[in-house]
Amino acid sequence: MAIERTLSIIKPDAVKKGVIGAIIARFESEGLRIAAVRKVHLSLREAQGFYAVHSARGFFGELTEFMSSGPCVAIVLEGENAIAKNREIMGATNPANAAEGTLRKLYADSVGENAVHGSDAPETAAVEIAYFFRGTELH
Repeated sequence: MAIERTLSIIKPDAVKKGVIGAIIARFESEGLRIAAVRKVHLSLREAQGFYAVHSARGFFGELTEFMSSGPCVAIVLEGENAIAKNREIMGATNPANAAEGTLRKLYADSVGENAVHGSDAPETAAVEIAYFFRGTELH
């Protein structure tokens, strides 16, 4: 098994609900280590930059407005197969389709406000981590 790093974001809806600690505890209880963490409030421009890969899609405006609507928590998770593990913990994008006990089933309200973000591949993780953290901040 490969030791990987991945980016997770606790989105503004979950921050507003006060479940930051519960989500971080879940990552740790599942064997993922916190390599870096930062609470940020993205500007609309920063959210647009982060989600630029989706700029041509119909949901881009709604997504970036939501992600800049309040503070979020950016986390670098590390562990064996961290990317797949995090995606399993998060659950399906649509909370109605998410498995019981997943973060989205527990904390998400809709497809648009779905509590957490996670990198989908090693290449994506590297770019996303660098968007929020300098290399010297990863421990």
